[in-house]
Amino acid sequence: MDFPVHIPFVEHLGFELLCFEGGEAQIALDLRAEQCNSFLVAHGGVTMTLLDVVMAHAARSVNRDVEGGGPGVVTIEMKTTFMRPGEGRLVGVGRLLHRTATMAFVEGSVYTGDAASEGEDRLLCAHATGTFKYVRKLPTQGRELKPLQRKLDGAGSD
Repeated sequence: MDFPVHIPFVEHLGFELLCFEGGEAQIALDLRAEQCNSFLVAHGGVTMTLLDVVMAHAARSVNRDVEGGGPGVVTIEMKTTFMRPGEGRLVGVGRLLHRTATMAFVEGSVYTGDAASEGEDRLLCAHATGTFKYVRKLPTQGRELKPLQRKLDGAGSD
C-alpha cells in the first residue's frame, strides 16, 4: 500500500504502510543495522518516529476519502513509554481515540514480529499517546523560510 503523502524521511527509514482506514493505521519496519543503537537494538529515535508516523496516519485515515486526502496533521505533544528493545521486524499500530474539528487524540504501540498475531510472537516494545493538530495543506514549492521572531534592540532583547 502506498503512503498517501510523500514523506522523504519515512521513505529513507524504509517504513511500509500496511493499514490506513477508519481511524487506524499500521506501519512496518524491517530494522537495519544503521537504525540500531550500541546495544544492537532499535534506536529510541527510530521507535519514536515509527510511533509518531503511525499515530499521525491514524489521525489522517478518517479523511482518506476527502479530495486531496483532507487536512494534514502536525504533532503537538507525544508521551512515549519503552517496555523492551525492538528487534527484527517492528510493526507500529495507531488508533484514533477522539477528534474534534482541529485536534486528534491518538495512541500507538510498537510490536516486534507480526502485529496480526497474538501471544509470544507479538511483543510490545513501546507505547505512546499523542495530540495532533489538523492543518490545511500549504504549498511546498517556492516558499521562503522566515525567522519566527525578530531580534529587538535595547534592554530585554535577545
